[in-house]
Amino acid sequence: MAKITTPRRPAAIPGTPGSRPRSAPVGRAPNARSGAHAKARPKTKAKTKPKPWTPAETEEAFRRFQAANPAPRGELVHINPYTLLVAVVLSAQATDAGVNKATPALFAAADTPEKMVALGEARVRDLIKTIGLYRTKARNVIRLSEILIAEHGGMVPPLREALEALPGVGRKTANVVLNIAFGEPTIAVDTHIFRVGNRTALAPGKTPFEVEMNLEKVVPPPYKLHAHHWLILHGRYTCVARRPLCETCLINDLCRWPEKTV
Repeated sequence: MAKITTPRRPAAIPGTPGSRPRSAPVGRAPNARSGAHAKARPKTKAKTKPKPWTPAETEEAFRRFQAANPAPRGELVHINPYTLLVAVVLSAQATDAGVNKATPALFAAADTPEKMVALGEARVRDLIKTIGLYRTKARNVIRLSEILIAEHGGMVPPLREALEALPGVGRKTANVVLNIAFGEPTIAVDTHIFRVGNRTALAPGKTPFEVEMNLEKVVPPPYKLHAHHWLILHGRYTCVARRPLCETCLINDLCRWPEKTV
């Protein structure tokens, strides 16, 4: 008697309805990982915001700055408000020390707007060529001198708006002139103050203007006139960018920087 055999069902052709890859189990996408085989992603630790300084701590910090340096002064060499204005304009993206090497000869030849204009842009450029961006700065010095003569009687105006209208003068420069030349309790935020304000958490901010506004809020009024100088000097010589000298810092115990060395 002949043996009866059942015909085998032909395999589905890939890409046709009803077909599926043999390597992919039903209900699971290829290469999917689950359970114990899943690779856990490392959790990133949330950055904690430093605790704000209390008014008493801020008062203590500036009391110490005052005790250590009762009458701080700016380091730019100048003769009068006009030469101060010129020196600050020249100091943009340059060091005070570098500016001080170039300005004695410049100010000996021209310590007023009238003399500066008479000196001429080419001669000014030659005298300050050791300073970065000297071509643009020489042009700005001549132009601002002309404006001072034409609009302010050759005098430096004690007004922020008038100062900021001059070529090469921004908010920081205006604040320096108002503070040093006219005794206004302004705070000029340069790279040093910006670093100190953020690193210590005394007055954090994403921009120099934010740091300035926060310092205006927290610095006690009796210390505002010299706060600008104390913070600049602190950032320039103690709270330096690469390796702050925490071991000699006057406000180490108040500072909120998590990486301080003491």
